Amino acid sequence: MDPCPFVRLNVDSLALKLPHATRPAGQRVHSSTTPCFCQLKIKNFPPQTSIVNLSTSTGDSPPESSTSAPGFHVDPTMLRRLAGKTVALRVSVYTGRMGQTCGVASGKLLGRVQLNIDLNSAKAQSTAIHSGWVKLGKDCDKPSARLHLTVRAEPDPRFVFQFGGEPECSPVIFQIQGRDIRQPVFSCKFSADRNSRNRSLQSDYSTINNNRGWMRTLSGDTEKPWRERKGWMITIHDLSGSPVAAASMITPFVPSPGTDRVSRSNPGAWLILRPHGFSISSWKPWGRLEAWRERGPIDGLGYKFELVTDNGPSSSITIAEGTLSVKKGGQFCIDSRLNRDSGLKSRSPVKGFVTGSTVEGEGKVSKPVVQVGVQHVTCMADAALFVALSAAIDLSMDACRLFSHKLRKELCHDEQNCFS
Repeated sequence: MDPCPFVRLNVDSLALKLPHATRPAGQRVHSSTTPCFCQLKIKNFPPQTSIVNLSTSTGDSPPESSTSAPGFHVDPTMLRRLAGKTVALRVSVYTGRMGQTCGVASGKLLGRVQLNIDLNSAKAQSTAIHSGWVKLGKDCDKPSARLHLTVRAEPDPRFVFQFGGEPECSPVIFQIQGRDIRQPVFSCKFSADRNSRNRSLQSDYSTINNNRGWMRTLSGDTEKPWRERKGWMITIHDLSGSPVAAASMITPFVPSPGTDRVSRSNPGAWLILRPHGFSISSWKPWGRLEAWRERGPIDGLGYKFELVTDNGPSSSITIAEGTLSVKKGGQFCIDSRLNRDSGLKSRSPVKGFVTGSTVEGEGKVSKPVVQVGVQHVTCMADAALFVALSAAIDLSMDACRLFSHKLRKELCHDEQNCFS
């Protein structure tokens, strides 16, 4: 099982020195209290934005404190396109609050710096591109702001998988290798029949996890069938037909009283399961995914994913949370560098990129593409867990569909809420 070459461009140790006479935020605001940020741009990549700390270190000494940018991921297609070429990383530094007005950064531009980068050598080994202070002004005779940054490109190989169809249609799952190689590695079986699921797979772990608080009884259990979505399960099998991972809906998706949407205060939930022991009906929780429908100016699918420990829900560790556009979809991702919440970042045991999967918007055909960092895969069963997780987040887009809308027949265990 060979991985695909990816390269990650890291931009760290961001800090700024302002000349003492500079008062970019107005005459009443000293430069030491001025908020600063930078935008990082590479052609054909979404721009990145990061806060920049102000530094009072002297000379060329490293800054006392610094920040990091999310960084750029370069996939195999882009690496082929950039073969033999260099790319320009442009860093623009602003004073003022982060934000945009009519597509233009709202801060005041202090200056820019550009670095030319050769990404090809980073496919095999980590490459240091720059580390230290650079001057933002062009006039050598006048005091100007200085930016400290460290730029490094490093290999970030990943396994890439793609569902051959929508998860609820029980498709084959392929591993993608190179430009044209698609090799079947898993199959999956989706079921919306909660009674069948209970007989075949739930018996071994339901009692244990119910005692630990993983399952909870909701008012939705007494609702009419078309006012709840429950019993969904997707099982991942290897090529021999043995189950190697599963995602099971353990908390029904039900609308909040008086509404037709799943709220954040009462989310639906999945357990991501790995085989435990030698019985095909014996499973052990690995992760837990919650999902709901966000309110606000942008209609979104909210989610939270946590790793399950042997000590139960009280000691579970949240490693990803965010929102995906219901209309456009997006990328579900577990990556420590994308955690804006410093508390979440400090508690998370994961470092760097873990996994990412595509999620299509509501009503669109979805064939999720799943990427998994090689350091998190020791065997095929490890990869299957991330594949099951991607299926759960994809199916959550349907589970959180407004209850005034009907679902496709594959997602229903009755005829009450299905398209004909």
